[in-house]
Amino acid sequence: MKATSGPTPMMVQYLALKAKAEDCLLFYRMGDFFELFFDDARAAAATLDIALTSRGEHDGRPIPMCGVPVHAAEGYLARLIKAGHRVAIAEQTESPEDAKARGGSKTLVARDIVRFVTAGTLTEDSLLDSWTSNMLVAVAPVGDEYGLAAADISTGYFELVTVAASALEAELARLSASELVVPDGLAQQFIGAIIRPRADFDSIVGGDLLKQHFALSTLDAIGAVTRAEQAAAGGLIAYLAHVGQGNMPFLKLPVRREVHAHLLIDQATRDSLEISAANKGARAGSLLAEVDRTITGAGARQLASDLSAPLMDQSIIEARLSLVQWFHDAPLTRDAVRSALRQLPDIARALGRVVAGRGSPRDLGQIRDGLDAARHLRERLGAMADRPQLLDHLLPMLDGHGHMVDVLSRALVTSPPTDTTQGGYIAEGYDAALDVLRSAGRDGRQAIAQLEARYRDSTGVAALKIRHNAVLGYFVEVPAKHGDALMAAGSGFAHRQTMAGAVRFNSPELHEEAMRITQASGHALAAEAAHLEELTAIVLTRRDAIAASADALARIDVSAALAERAAEGNWCRPSFVSHPCLEIEGGRHPVVESALAKSGDRFIANDCKLSPDKRLWLVSGPNMGGKSTFLRQNALIVLLAQAGSYVPATSAKLGLVDRLFSRVGASDNLARGRSTFMVEMVETAAILAQATERSFVILDEVGRGTSTYDGLAIAWAVVEGIHETNRCRCLFATHYHELTRLSDSLDALSLHHVRAKEYKGDLVLLHELGDGPADRSYGIAVAKLAGLPPQVVSRAKTVLEKLEKGRAETGGLAAGLGDLPLFSAALDAAEAKVDALREKLTGLDIDALSPRAALDLLYELKRAAGEN
Repeated sequence: MKATSGPTPMMVQYLALKAKAEDCLLFYRMGDFFELFFDDARAAAATLDIALTSRGEHDGRPIPMCGVPVHAAEGYLARLIKAGHRVAIAEQTESPEDAKARGGSKTLVARDIVRFVTAGTLTEDSLLDSWTSNMLVAVAPVGDEYGLAAADISTGYFELVTVAASALEAELARLSASELVVPDGLAQQFIGAIIRPRADFDSIVGGDLLKQHFALSTLDAIGAVTRAEQAAAGGLIAYLAHVGQGNMPFLKLPVRREVHAHLLIDQATRDSLEISAANKGARAGSLLAEVDRTITGAGARQLASDLSAPLMDQSIIEARLSLVQWFHDAPLTRDAVRSALRQLPDIARALGRVVAGRGSPRDLGQIRDGLDAARHLRERLGAMADRPQLLDHLLPMLDGHGHMVDVLSRALVTSPPTDTTQGGYIAEGYDAALDVLRSAGRDGRQAIAQLEARYRDSTGVAALKIRHNAVLGYFVEVPAKHGDALMAAGSGFAHRQTMAGAVRFNSPELHEEAMRITQASGHALAAEAAHLEELTAIVLTRRDAIAASADALARIDVSAALAERAAEGNWCRPSFVSHPCLEIEGGRHPVVESALAKSGDRFIANDCKLSPDKRLWLVSGPNMGGKSTFLRQNALIVLLAQAGSYVPATSAKLGLVDRLFSRVGASDNLARGRSTFMVEMVETAAILAQATERSFVILDEVGRGTSTYDGLAIAWAVVEGIHETNRCRCLFATHYHELTRLSDSLDALSLHHVRAKEYKGDLVLLHELGDGPADRSYGIAVAKLAGLPPQVVSRAKTVLEKLEKGRAETGGLAAGLGDLPLFSAALDAAEAKVDALREKLTGLDIDALSPRAALDLLYELKRAAGEN
């Protein structure tokens, strides 16, 4: 592009499209490449690690430029989206011939943005994780409530929910949005969200958009949709219309969720329990990864959803458990069903692409194959006796597609391609006229092969070939040394192009055959495209029924997978009661148990019995002794049970839990200016503010991030608050042994400890839970076990002795401990202990001992050592 006094027509067009793209990177289509310019080019080149070049000048400066091939664009898009970018796709909206007819030979081809590619609006397989849902969530505040509209457009899933401000964080954590859309004015509250005009979130407009999109006269078919939900739905639909530039994706009729219909779990608890991701964000090491035995991508997404939102409706939980048990108790049936599921394509996402207008023949083929396999599965399971109620509800959803499957089977080849430009996806015999066109094309290509042979004979040039490319079409090519012979007058060949080592020609016969092939091929491609439109229309008329089939297959996959996992790990079916209890025998942590098994170690199972009269357990004992594992495993058992899964225990009985809280471990949140202790206190405050009598809370080492006095005081008050005010089921692990005195005043407090013993100066961690408080913390023994230098361990023992005895030589470190009754009680108990061994040895007159007396004394000392 030449430098000019003003921008060129192309740059004028580009800048106009860039203004429309706003903060998105603009992919500007130029021939076979998407080009990026200016700051977009710099950002893309850095992210994609591709060359940054320049093209012409703008305002006197070179224009930075980079590009990616159109045929490979999806791979580059995936990297850009993962890096946090959004991309606007600007395509040519007319052909060069149309542009020339419109304004002459120098007229610029018209372009426009046809789609915005964002993290929450992806449908392509190459851009999505098949095992994870891709949620787009719109948030709208109305009064003192928030409406949430959440959709996964790759499958059509759509839900609405209204929450109070106190439950908003937990709901957003459940949905785990890839992209969050909020109205203007909420940018500070939702960092990183997409900000859209407030007018898009008008509740009246939102209600109208819902009715219009789903062709409803009223919203009664959805349920009692609140104003907040209508506002959020309006924001979501408006954003999807903007992103798709008028082409709307697949949305099923929205499901209304009541926030109290599922167990609420905030983000801190999800992170602490590592439900869907381990502490570094990876799936490996999480509960989901450990439980997941699903076969299909749809099943994996459904399982993740189940674990993300355990239920509060006991009847639905029991229905899920009964189906899991049915598969668990019938291993042959389970194996057969899982083998059948293994052959299934991802129907839901194929349907999503078809509805969004991005479907390919392969997507139609996947829908055909998946629904045909679903019918066979329905016949197999329908013939079995004693089916659970949930299975009887699911099976009819797998049938009813016979006519459509038959049409798709006759129309499409066995393995349809994704690319339609070359044709070949409509089966032979489906359209006689198409078969004739294809035959003409094949005959023409055979005629060209015969013509090539005849030209070789007539010219005597054995190296003569008839070739084809997109620019010249068909042409005759000979090596350069034979070019003069074909250029001679009367040869019948017309010169077209001279290359470095070859010369190219045309001939009347070749031109005639080429025209015949081109016309036949063009007509054949047009006929196939028309059939593709017809087949797509047939699928679209049954999109809701197809989506229901996909959902039913996913639920069957999850149930069989959970049964498989239960059989592997000897898990049990949990039972539910109406009162708030948690009675678990032989409970285990599934992730830790699996990790130990890989190294040949055995997990030590433990019981937990929280009842109304002993609803708060105070668990003490050494670090590394298993307190945190014990706390977490019981929380995970609750979560699994209410998700409808068997649990890793010998037996489990519980009353439904409405909110699950975990504060186990903490880390700095420097981005928000929070230290470890501040994070700990924020999480603890949330628990005290939100936990109810039906909640289950696990707390570990509250108060450890500050001074001894402050920490103990906070822990003391938190225990009292949970016992007296929240009155929830709670496991509270601590190193503050002084807290055990609370058992005298708190009736529902029960004391327990993780067992450990010292053997020959070394600490042995038993990982067993015992009744009563621990006798000491074993902190120095754990430090020694961790490899602290011997001189440091020795010094620590000396300091500990002085602290425990409260001697003056501590330099005032222990001074004042006696002022607090809690500490004075502990110190008094320490002073009362007499070191019998040291006292006996100090007072011995060794020279006065007879051999017999010395032997008797050794026996006495050994007995004393055993007692201590």
